Amino acid sequence: MRVAVLGAGVVGVTAAWYLAEDGHEVTVIDRQADSGLETSFANGGQISAGHAEPWANPSVPGRLLKWLGREDAPLLFRLRADPQQWAWGLRFLVECMPRRARANTREILALALYSREELRRLRRETGIEYDALSKGILHFFTDARDFERGKVHAAEMRALGCEQQVKSSAECRAIEPALAHAELDIAGGVYTPGDESGDAHRFTRALAQRAHTKGVRFLFGGTVNRLEVEGGRVARIALRTTDGREEPLRPDACVVALGAYSRALLRPLGIDIPVYPLKGYSITLPVATGELAPTVSLTDDAAKLVLSRLGDRLRVAGTAEMSGYSTDVNRVRCEAIVRRTRALFPHLAGLDRAEFWAGLRPATPSNIPLIGRARYDNLYLDTGHGTLGWTLACGSGRALAAMISGRRPEPKFGFLGLDRML
Repeated sequence: MRVAVLGAGVVGVTAAWYLAEDGHEVTVIDRQADSGLETSFANGGQISAGHAEPWANPSVPGRLLKWLGREDAPLLFRLRADPQQWAWGLRFLVECMPRRARANTREILALALYSREELRRLRRETGIEYDALSKGILHFFTDARDFERGKVHAAEMRALGCEQQVKSSAECRAIEPALAHAELDIAGGVYTPGDESGDAHRFTRALAQRAHTKGVRFLFGGTVNRLEVEGGRVARIALRTTDGREEPLRPDACVVALGAYSRALLRPLGIDIPVYPLKGYSITLPVATGELAPTVSLTDDAAKLVLSRLGDRLRVAGTAEMSGYSTDVNRVRCEAIVRRTRALFPHLAGLDRAEFWAGLRPATPSNIPLIGRARYDNLYLDTGHGTLGWTLACGSGRALAAMISGRRPEPKFGFLGLDRML
């Protein structure tokens, strides 16, 4: 089939790759000049099945009250006269209920474990390079009560098939010796040895180049004006080219992988998906040879930050700001990341040269992405991955390609429209 994939971030490019592997004629469309230049550009770099617990969990409502009024809060809601924001926020609170959070964790983890294995398979078969590190992820706690909650959650994750090891403060420092110099007390941690890290942008670019050699066509600099429907199917994609002309494309199937912008394209078709942008921030700094910098990917529970070593760089990313579609960088929030990083690793010399970045994560209230067939027979969604886009990309793409090719996807996940397809 001729399949159009809308969006050339890590989610769209992996979907295109697996569709091409299945023998489809694939065209990828993106408004940017190259692949991976928006949300995939400077994310946290973690492949973190161990982070399957969604943002919406029972501990969050209480923390939100403590964070109110703090410009540097890990989760910041900027209330707007936006009905979509209010509706999303109310659904988020519902998903924080214990029963809902447990069910959502199971689904996310099933897809994350599958996706992690698919990434490994792809790496073996292609030799793709993207500053990958397979040293696991250490989730550490600076608050003793949070550490106790982390122990309970680790036991739940082990019961669901994700290997997680509870570590003492001394064991955390043995896993990552650079933590020995932290100005903060480390209460303990949870180590997920099977998790990984790597540069999502570098991966996306490299995979797009390999996809191109497989025959995938990339149309950069084009904007999708609308999808036109006839007879219960997407008949045309109205594409505005770089010279301002509108060019119709007539694919056999269409995959919407536009991240936070997916909802705007789908609403005129009567499809209102619960995806809202959560702005995330990151800093990236140079690391010199021999410097006392981390080499294991870390998660700082209290500050909701992740740290990943990407070759001679350190990426520190996190926080979530619900403030609409602006990608403007809030320096207060980035400088808070710098301060926290300095407290953890006071000997880092490159913090004064850190590059600031912000991007929009396409989040659903439950953190469960929308993958599968939508309202029309040939319209598919691959969006809503929130903070786990890099983690879930390969599994999402592989599963979606299977569905489009008429096969049942492997992971036990609530794929859209599966009951109508197979």
